Amino acid sequence: MKHINILVLMFSLIASTSLFAAATSFKVETKKSHLKWTGKKVTGKHFGKVSVKSGELKFEGNDLKGGEFLIDMTSITVDDLTNQEWNTKLVNHLKNDDFFSVDKHKEAKVTIKSVTLGKGVYNVTADLTIKGITKPVYFDADIQMKKDVVTAKANITINRTLWNVKYGSGKFFKDLGDKMIYDDVEIEVNLTAKK
Repeated sequence: MKHINILVLMFSLIASTSLFAAATSFKVETKKSHLKWTGKKVTGKHFGKVSVKSGELKFEGNDLKGGEFLIDMTSITVDDLTNQEWNTKLVNHLKNDDFFSVDKHKEAKVTIKSVTLGKGVYNVTADLTIKGITKPVYFDADIQMKKDVVTAKANITINRTLWNVKYGSGKFFKDLGDKMIYDDVEIEVNLTAKK
């Protein structure tokens, strides 16, 4: 009986150690991570970057299982306008209530809810919170792990009006002509995280 109890204890310790070892968090390196945004309109497009404020990716072995990262909305840049006056005007416009209401909502957030492994990529379901509004998003993520460093890349397309960003949308305003801004916004995610 004593030997059985010892065996049970050993198996319990091994099982608990395996579970502990299986859950590994990689902290996002903010200086090496960013999001690139692209918005299109009838007459062209604009693009820029937004910084990642903090975050982590969770793995079991080499498999992505979850994670979350915060986006610093105060860091929005416009990278296609070289004229400083026009650049500043657009940045300020993106920060005001026509778009992202940055004074009231300084952060956006991505929270990974579920992950399945597809053909060479991960199929991710996540919650995206912008302006205090949370909606699901679906995207493929390319994850590369080398020793203690992980890089994650993904392309996400969102309909901005679902997060109450309606300025210049043909769905909500008539007779915009060449001032219409398309609803879809493309987001290119580039994350580097370290154990």
